[in-house]
Amino acid sequence: MKFGLFSLVANHPDPATGVTPSQHERLRRVVDEAIFAEELGFDAYGVGERHGEPFLSSAPPVILAAVAERTERVRLLTTLTVISVLDPVRVAEDYATLDQLSGGRLELMIGKGNDPRHFPLFGLEEERQWEYQAEKFALLRRLFLEEGVTWEGEFRAPLADVTTQPRPFHPRPRIWHGSASSTESTELAAKFGDPLFTANGFHPKKKYADLIDHYRRRWAEYGHDPADALVGSGAGGLYVAKTSQEALDGYRPYFEALTRTPAYQHNKSEFTTLEDKIANGSALVGSPEQVIDKIGDYHASFGHEVQAVSVDGLTSGEARDVLELFASDVVPVVRKELPSRVWD
Repeated sequence: MKFGLFSLVANHPDPATGVTPSQHERLRRVVDEAIFAEELGFDAYGVGERHGEPFLSSAPPVILAAVAERTERVRLLTTLTVISVLDPVRVAEDYATLDQLSGGRLELMIGKGNDPRHFPLFGLEEERQWEYQAEKFALLRRLFLEEGVTWEGEFRAPLADVTTQPRPFHPRPRIWHGSASSTESTELAAKFGDPLFTANGFHPKKKYADLIDHYRRRWAEYGHDPADALVGSGAGGLYVAKTSQEALDGYRPYFEALTRTPAYQHNKSEFTTLEDKIANGSALVGSPEQVIDKIGDYHASFGHEVQAVSVDGLTSGEARDVLELFASDVVPVVRKELPSRVWD
């Protein structure tokens, strides 16, 4: 298993003090967190894209460029790029520039996004989100992988013999598809033979397992070798402590604050208590042994080879403590037990 630390750069008040960090402080913390993740041996650091409070991640290529300059090894992921609202030409240019600056460490992850606020913000119709995603991704993929692209579609002006500049650092960069709720995304990933990253955040395991099963089934039906299908997975929170009770007590105020956010309410999570979320959801909250077992249980259903975690919402000091224990007591065991083909 390979491990990534992901962030949506949510800027929540501290549950204990009620104080919200300044935007400058929160954005600088992202860079510090990525440096720390690399020091701890994480394989990847990812920044997602959101357009509206409490998130400060409207410009992932800018944030990741700052991260690239302060790190040397860690992979840089966009978790995810909201292709449904963006111009594929601009996306290709921005991320190829980042890829060049980082020496080929970028891996795109695309999707439609699950925050409905971005559609009116960009003058788009929410009910056409899947159409936007399909057309814009198909164009982005060609621009990223091909030169001399001639193209015509519905949602932007035609292109004639276009080669975006700069080119990606590697000739065939990997593009992941983020999936949270619909087979529209898993179908797109399977059709193009691309890897899938399941959000695995707000709902019971079966919902996400069904989407992954659809991806694998359609992958084979499109004629791809089943052995080549590649899956990554997120988790609905991380809080590792020496004992399960310490983890429960430590994470509870953050969970209660999370349930009050518009994002949690928009996703209509079935979990109303922390105990329910830990028992029946993907939250990695507990002792190191419990978290190891939880990752293994989800791997048995998902067959994923990358595990992403997030400490968004935790205070800086608490996040560092949780990540240190996760890296020292969980990651080595899972890496040994569950091999991965990614990023060798």
